[in-house]
Amino acid sequence: MDDIVTGIQVLVIFLGMTTPILVVGVVYYLKKRLEHKQIMAAIEKGTPLSELVPPKPRPIGPPWIKYISGGVGLIIIGFGYLVGGSFASKVFLACVFLGVAAIWITRGLLYRKYYLKSQSANQNDVPPNKVSA
Repeated sequence: MDDIVTGIQVLVIFLGMTTPILVVGVVYYLKKRLEHKQIMAAIEKGTPLSELVPPKPRPIGPPWIKYISGGVGLIIIGFGYLVGGSFASKVFLACVFLGVAAIWITRGLLYRKYYLKSQSANQNDVPPNKVSA
């Protein structure tokens, strides 16, 4: 009897954890399906595609700044858990935060490296202004 009750408890917990994920997935699917129907109807009427899909907004500034600042914030949180934590779970959380911070900072530095290379390549491609005589 205890095995059945434990199984039902596990099932209820599993359903409670997966239901929000399923709801978000279904809503996302229905939203994309509606957008597709709207685009197909507009194309059938002859509307140009450029008027249907708005351009994606460009981020403000280079993306590497976001990753490095987020990594620094996670380092601060991780050290706070490390200093203030006496339990093993707090030390584990500190290690998780510090690990994710290291990943974000590494990603930000790599983005910065290639961002600066692409910026200098773009500046080299621009011909200098010539004065016609």
